[in-house]
Amino acid sequence: MTLGRTLRSAARWALLALVVVFAPFAHAHEARPAYLQLTETGPGRYDVVWRTPLLSGMRLPVVVRFPEGTRALTGPNERDFNDSIVERRTIEIDGGLEGKSVEFVGLQATITDVLARVQTRDGRMSMTLVQPSSPRLEVTAPQGTLAVFATYVRHGVEHILLGIDHLLFVFGLLLIVRTPWMLVKAITAFTVAHSITLAVATLGYAHIPAPPLNAAIALSILFLGPEIVRVWRGETSFTIRHPWIVAFAFGLLHGFGFASGLTALGLPQGDIPLALFAFNVGVEIGQLAFVALILLTVRAFKVLELHWSKAMQLAPGYVVGTFGAFWTIQRVVMMIEGG
Repeated sequence: MTLGRTLRSAARWALLALVVVFAPFAHAHEARPAYLQLTETGPGRYDVVWRTPLLSGMRLPVVVRFPEGTRALTGPNERDFNDSIVERRTIEIDGGLEGKSVEFVGLQATITDVLARVQTRDGRMSMTLVQPSSPRLEVTAPQGTLAVFATYVRHGVEHILLGIDHLLFVFGLLLIVRTPWMLVKAITAFTVAHSITLAVATLGYAHIPAPPLNAAIALSILFLGPEIVRVWRGETSFTIRHPWIVAFAFGLLHGFGFASGLTALGLPQGDIPLALFAFNVGVEIGQLAFVALILLTVRAFKVLELHWSKAMQLAPGYVVGTFGAFWTIQRVVMMIEGG
């Protein structure tokens, strides 16, 4: 076996290993948080909305446990949706919820957060992001606007950092652009585009069903793979000459994906303006942090004078293309099967 054949074989096995290792993250984009809404309608009386996301048709194995002494006045009544199950009930608690805690049994065994919204009779509300490491909501006095804003910003940051498909698309763009000015134009175009569709979708003016949307997002990543290889080969194309146009076009698509992370929560319309702005700010913070990390890594390689072989130089393009192809096939199959 020649050295070249050995290298190609090693590269194929390396790519296969990457797919196997990271395949579980194929659903990372769909790791939507659960949502608990408690609306006080009378002294110690609350309307409860508990939405749990579905992943591959499976319900999130988390149960809400209210404080001792809680009485059920109605329900629970369940309704199934394509991507979640919504449970509604009315409960009554002596002395109300303030100063008490709500436990999410089983949350610690998942990677899913719970966004909890509590609204009092006078209209004040609090938002809390409950995480698996501390699966308990401590109900305190209603928060101010700044605290609510911070909750949505944090949710936006987590959504982009857990959305490995979004990050891989941004990574692909970074591998195509050749100058700092081109990088600014491409990232700005992507931001403007996904902000537009995030707003449009969140405000209810347009909607793309999740299965074809996820497949199209995967296809956008697959599209970048051959373009990256062309860059390394010194070739050119429309995408290489005008990456900002491609970033804008696919950014419109990814914006609908970002919106799914917000609208899937089923938030009341009155929360949408604040949630939309704060969530978008969080997405941008996460995206810029990722870009900064990549640029700093590249800079570190240059400072350390690390030189890569030709095979290693081409590897990023093949990795992006391979994951794009894997996700595209997987999501198209899920779409056909109605998953």
